[in-house]
Amino acid sequence: MLTLGIETATERVSVALGDHDGVLALFEVTRGRRHAEILTPAIEFVCRQADVKIDEIASVAIDVGPGLFTGMRVGIASAKVIAQALQVPMIPLSSLDLLAYPMRQTERLIASVIDARKGEVFYAFYRQNNTGIQRVLDPTVGTIDDLISDLLGRGQETLCVGDGAVRYREEIAAGFATDFADTSYSFPSASVLVELAHTRALKEDWVEPHEVQALYLRQPDAEINWTTRNRGCVVSIVSRFSSSKVPVRTIVGIFCLIVKSTTSPSDASGRFKSTTATK
Repeated sequence: MLTLGIETATERVSVALGDHDGVLALFEVTRGRRHAEILTPAIEFVCRQADVKIDEIASVAIDVGPGLFTGMRVGIASAKVIAQALQVPMIPLSSLDLLAYPMRQTERLIASVIDARKGEVFYAFYRQNNTGIQRVLDPTVGTIDDLISDLLGRGQETLCVGDGAVRYREEIAAGFATDFADTSYSFPSASVLVELAHTRALKEDWVEPHEVQALYLRQPDAEINWTTRNRGCVVSIVSRFSSSKVPVRTIVGIFCLIVKSTTSPSDASGRFKSTTATK
């Protein structure tokens, strides 16, 4: 089963294609907040590299956050367009899970930490288990002092990973004795996304596109008007299907639904059900 993975919840744009043989193609670039202009070429690139056509994709995996509002919206909207146009299911995963999974070999507590800006971080805690990692603290948002307080409350040897851990390394280390993962693991990767998603796809552990919700942890994020800056990305994605076998009427209908859903702040309390990342 061929899975397309899209990760845009942080400053990095990461796209991958994978199946039972592993990751077939990967595109990753960090260029500030240029997600809208980078994502479509990135999808085309991995399809060329893997020598597959987009209509061969059997599922679409998406990082639903938490993370940067603009990047999340671009990725989720585009992933929904593709999934609905191809009539394939989606597999949502948290950015914090994606950060923690590569650390699964450690016996220490894993703290995934993403820079939330405004002096705050998104974070969650994990422990190694027999099948991968188990979340032991659900995603939350708080100050560095809040993070340190939660770490002190557990009093366990800890490994911090993520761009939030990199940015606030000195502050965290001053308040709690911890280790830090290599900076090459600062951002979630679509390669991890497709690896975890493929396992779920084999179990048919997926959802329909309309069921996918962004994981917001901070109310103001959902009130930002992103439409003007990022509608072009959705248009670009849709235009790629105009030369495929998908009917134009279907494409236009999907586009209208996606734009409507992604410009409404009503899903600010979007929920994410998964609590375990396993392979």
